[in-house]
Amino acid sequence: MRRLVSETTLRPRQLILPMFVAEGADAPRPIASMPGVVQHTRDSLRKAAVDAVRAGVGGLMLFGIPEHHDAIGSGATDENGILNVALRDLKAELGDETVLMADTCLDEFTDHGHCGVLDANGGVDNDATLERYAEMALAQARAGAHLLGPSGMMDGQVGVIRRALDDAGFTDTGILAYSAKYSSAFFGPFREAVNSQLKGDRKTYQQDPGNAREAIREIELDVAEGADMVMVKPALAYLDIVRAAAEVSPVPVAAYNISGEYAMVEAAVANGWLNREATILEVLTSIRRAGADSILTYWAAEAARWLD
Repeated sequence: MRRLVSETTLRPRQLILPMFVAEGADAPRPIASMPGVVQHTRDSLRKAAVDAVRAGVGGLMLFGIPEHHDAIGSGATDENGILNVALRDLKAELGDETVLMADTCLDEFTDHGHCGVLDANGGVDNDATLERYAEMALAQARAGAHLLGPSGMMDGQVGVIRRALDDAGFTDTGILAYSAKYSSAFFGPFREAVNSQLKGDRKTYQQDPGNAREAIREIELDVAEGADMVMVKPALAYLDIVRAAAEVSPVPVAAYNISGEYAMVEAAVANGWLNREATILEVLTSIRRAGADSILTYWAAEAARWLD
């Protein structure tokens, strides 16, 4: 009876699996703060991606972890850089069986850990960063990404990427805009996952957790610049923003169930305080109920198997 009258659906196709691939890794590397999640080798990435697609997930979001970092994140635009090589691997393995996505941001590749290029005073130079994003977007499109995820929260990033893609003939490559990305304490485990070089914080370009109207303004700007989907990140502490986004956005809304949210549940489960499957499905259902059309979650493949 509950299934018959349920107002909210949760299906495998609505789940997107974020995946990490590390340059030079000869075996998958466990991420201590995210039990069950690893930095993949190129080979283990291919296997895990195939397994996830067979489970029915809607897409894969790929993050690259380079061996070397520099001030401008050169590895992000190198066609032989780990992220672009891994994208080609998955494109060759999966073709168009799933939506192949890429994180279009410099933070994994810079030696200072920020999402952009720094100016002489050590602040992020928005416009110089946009030039790097355009180059990175083209490299990822050439490598086979179907959907690009600019997550740096630079002003004008969607418009610059859209123009670069169109001018190069990649008119069918879409943009999943991280439109409302907050300066959140819940990102901690992700920093470990990507070997972040960050010192300090990103409060000068990520959103204030106390602001809601600002999120809607950012969403509207990204849609006007050509976003095909918009993102709210994190998800659980910002379900009100997910709901507000769903009410105003003319394009699909995604929400990122981030590393800290994952880690909290896994820690409570490890202590015997929560039922794991029931808690995970309740978390994901709550994000869908708030209005998310798609959910990026590290539980995507596992939850997809439970649901089917």
